[in-house]
Amino acid sequence: MPRVALVSSAEAREHDTDLPLITAALGSLGVGSDIIDWDTAAADWQRFDAAVVRSPWDYHRRYDEFLAWLDVVCAATRLFNDAGIIRWNTDKTYLAELVDAGVPVIPTTFIVGAQALVDASDAGVLSADVVVKPTVSAGSNNTERHRSSQVRAAAHVASLIDNGMTAMVQPYQAGIDEHGESGLLYFNGSYSHAFRKGAILATGENVKNGLFAVEDIGERDASPAERALGDRVMSFVTQKFGTAPLYARVDMVPGPDGQPVLMELELAEPSLFLHTSPGAAGRFAEAVASVVSVP
Repeated sequence: MPRVALVSSAEAREHDTDLPLITAALGSLGVGSDIIDWDTAAADWQRFDAAVVRSPWDYHRRYDEFLAWLDVVCAATRLFNDAGIIRWNTDKTYLAELVDAGVPVIPTTFIVGAQALVDASDAGVLSADVVVKPTVSAGSNNTERHRSSQVRAAAHVASLIDNGMTAMVQPYQAGIDEHGESGLLYFNGSYSHAFRKGAILATGENVKNGLFAVEDIGERDASPAERALGDRVMSFVTQKFGTAPLYARVDMVPGPDGQPVLMELELAEPSLFLHTSPGAAGRFAEAVASVVSVP
């Protein structure tokens, strides 16, 4: 029987609602699975046919250690998504590549260093209703919305820079307040389902820096425009890496004109929200089984 490691973390495994669904669906296909914390020193990754990254949601706190772990696992078994994809995707500067490819993305300013902060402030980037966060983060950690408070926004950026991070600034997309965020899931490049996420920063209050943010999640039928954007992003990823990733989540919100724009592309450890679509767990398990069976 093929066996896979579902990679999580000690803090996250009880909160990852996808794990029991995945375990059951894999078992029905004759694929065994074990939930393994990514930083378990005694883990024998060689005994698995593959390791599937699911919820190591504390990775950003020990980012260098996590990147080194990717190499360890890759030397022992097959990793999904692979290390190159995860390295690229866990730093949100990847958004610049999508912009260059012509994909509609929320306008993003990356700020590295004190002079860049001064330049952004002088250009008025921080004076509007903006969201500030680090480029390496998860669970809305160190993310805050600043409503026309340039001083507070600048202080937030400065604190990130002082802690060795790269900051990113995006104008708040008001359309999310009513429509919410749409997440489109793709398994092995094929569309699976969509979900709706309520606006986390609608009140403008700071999000707590816990392991993850409590979210308002529901079902959603993706619109034709959302599907078109999701498919376009997946085409970019497939072309860039030469193959479709095992799993991908394309998060988007309505832009100022009502058309969807990319917020984030999740290829590392996204929640799949399998419970929002009948058969989604089975579709993911089939995708895993198909790659495990390939030598």
